[in-house]
Amino acid sequence: MSKINITVCMGSSCFARGNDRNLEFIENYIKDNGLEAEIDLSGARCEGKCATGPNITINGTEYHEVDEDKLQEILASYK
Repeated sequence: MSKINITVCMGSSCFARGNDRNLEFIENYIKDNGLEAEIDLSGARCEGKCATGPNITINGTEYHEVDEDKLQEILASYK
């Protein structure tokens, strides 16, 4: 299994629109599922896509308007 790279936009718009909660959700998901070795989690500066935020990129695929429900589905698809 290759590493999963998750990048959370930390720009003020995405952060205020839910990436603060999404980041916490991802951190808990990684911990609860023992995935520390399989997932690289990082933050990114604003990429100018604020209108579609909160934005998260996983293995180069951009996900927009991400909330915890959507995030749960996305993360489960990478198992």
